[in-house]
Amino acid sequence: MNSPNNPKSKIGSAETRNRTGSSGSCPDGEKSLRVGLLPEAGWQRRNLQFIQRILIPSIFSKRTGAEQLPDFPELNEGQIGITWIGHATFLIQVGGSNILVDPNWAMWHSIVKRVRRPGLKIEHLPPIDAVLVSHAHHDHLHLPSLREVANQQPILVPAGVGKIVHRRGFGEVREMGYWESFEFGDIEIIHTPAQHWGARLIHDTHRSFGGYLIKYGGRAIYHCGDSAYFDGFGEIGDNCDIDVALMPIGAYGAPSGRAVHMNPEEALDAFGELGAKTIVPMHYGTFPLGQEPMHEPLERLVSEANRRGVAEQLKVLAEGRRVIF
Repeated sequence: MNSPNNPKSKIGSAETRNRTGSSGSCPDGEKSLRVGLLPEAGWQRRNLQFIQRILIPSIFSKRTGAEQLPDFPELNEGQIGITWIGHATFLIQVGGSNILVDPNWAMWHSIVKRVRRPGLKIEHLPPIDAVLVSHAHHDHLHLPSLREVANQQPILVPAGVGKIVHRRGFGEVREMGYWESFEFGDIEIIHTPAQHWGARLIHDTHRSFGGYLIKYGGRAIYHCGDSAYFDGFGEIGDNCDIDVALMPIGAYGAPSGRAVHMNPEEALDAFGELGAKTIVPMHYGTFPLGQEPMHEPLERLVSEANRRGVAEQLKVLAEGRRVIF
């Protein structure tokens, strides 16, 4: 495991505009876009439709997908290896280190069924040097998965989330404010803004949320975390040249009616504003969390990428199969 250097904090300004009119202050004092908890009008009807059309059929559907055998030959200098496990979980290999983002091997979240198997068994992971968690929602911060991978390495979480992961086997728990950075070895990780909300239950709305830039040797990977579309993506892209942007495209049909996730077209808008070279979709096809059919997000993304002439910049990953960038 790489030993972290003394982390350096680099605080900047992240002033963004809320398209939905719900705003608040993150615990780190940065101006942010916190989506309120109250549902929009018609939520009862939408929830009933979601339960009848999406949730119940998914419970009785056959789980698909296959776990792959681990295949992680050593990378050449300057290469980035990215393995999508499913949902928002990624193994990112860069600079000789293995970084795991939003680890979640859950087969169920209460009555929400995982409809596609994780791409790798958790015991087939290489030794993990650092863990990043984008926010405290159960589908991103899964405590049993964290306990499985914890081995005294550092874990990075947004402000207000640290207490949840204390005493879980990590050597350092670092709460991150927007634009703060953490360095270990020659790798720099920067916590970036998002438009979402961070409560794990209902009362804990103080918990923050966001994404991460992972920088090494002049290259960069961006994991968006969960976010609605907002006008902060340009500022994130101004920080560095992003090689790969891992962008959420599903769960945009929220039964609550709240704007908490991007749709595929908005994800492409954000990708353009980031100025990234490649977009990799995530947060679709694993858990039924929105009113849209499970197959719809990727189909819409591919169609729109073709229409915009950016299909060559779109890379769809199969779960469990590493792709080298």
